[in-house]
Amino acid sequence: MRLFPVALALVAVSASMGVVTSAKADDSIAANICAEVQANNTMRLRDQLKEHRLKLRNIYTDIACNGESLLRFAYHSNANDTGEYVAKRLLTGQLQAAESDGKTIAQWADANGFSGSPITAAIKDRLGN
Repeated sequence: MRLFPVALALVAVSASMGVVTSAKADDSIAANICAEVQANNTMRLRDQLKEHRLKLRNIYTDIACNGESLLRFAYHSNANDTGEYVAKRLLTGQLQAAESDGKTIAQWADANGFSGSPITAAIKDRLGN
């Protein structure tokens, strides 16, 4: 009878350790993705996503690079190739959704002087504008 509470405690501790490891792994993956976007390295970004079996459309809202979305981070990093890659792989609903400041990515780009960027062209092409 006394073994049951001990076994239950061990299971709880083991489960919580797994969660911490998973969270650290997720942070590491996000940091790697941000680094590849900043370096404008589309091939390594693709490799990171494939290695971890991820799709940009599934993780886009969960990743922030320096407090910004992947696309805004690509704009500020002058990472046109990776920005276009990200824009082409997102759902149109994600591109039309308001971000943290209430603006869509296209509205934000126009308001911040990025209207002539290849990333903006890819976004507008994806949206059919």
